Amino acid sequence: MLPKIDKIKGIHPGLILHREIKRNNIKSSQLAMTINEHKQTISAIINQKRGITAELSIKLAEYFNTEEDYFMMLQAGYEVKNKLASNSKRKPNLDNIRRVLFWDTSFDKIDWNKNKRAIIQRILERGNDKEINEIIKFYGKATVSKIAKSINRSRLSTFKKNAENYGLI
Repeated sequence: MLPKIDKIKGIHPGLILHREIKRNNIKSSQLAMTINEHKQTISAIINQKRGITAELSIKLAEYFNTEEDYFMMLQAGYEVKNKLASNSKRKPNLDNIRRVLFWDTSFDKIDWNKNKRAIIQRILERGNDKEINEIIKFYGKATVSKIAKSINRSRLSTFKKNAENYGLI
């Protein structure tokens, strides 16, 4: 029996397919022949080099006696997880931001998504025009504005001045 989607969300469907092939003691070529699919396709999915299509999800569901969208849901979960992971690795143009602004942390290890609020606050407090423009370009004006409005207190008066000058509050 296939595991529930919520327990394996984000895992490549090929891993689950590989596990089920082993559990059912069949070969991938046998599965391919049974569901009228190319054995190279099944092999590529098992090796995580290819994703599941809607048509293949239906074929696999029929074979494994599960919902037609089971494997498509796995594929979607996997793709969303990968997209989120790649987004979290995005960085602004670091040539436009002075390292000295982040004197208290390792500049190369800053998580630009996780620490968004602190970064925006720091740049608006201590940044120059080039740095403020880079942060607005990276996060988007709407996001920077929303975060700037949510910051109730800043130690430096330049925060409010810069936020106003850039139309953020």
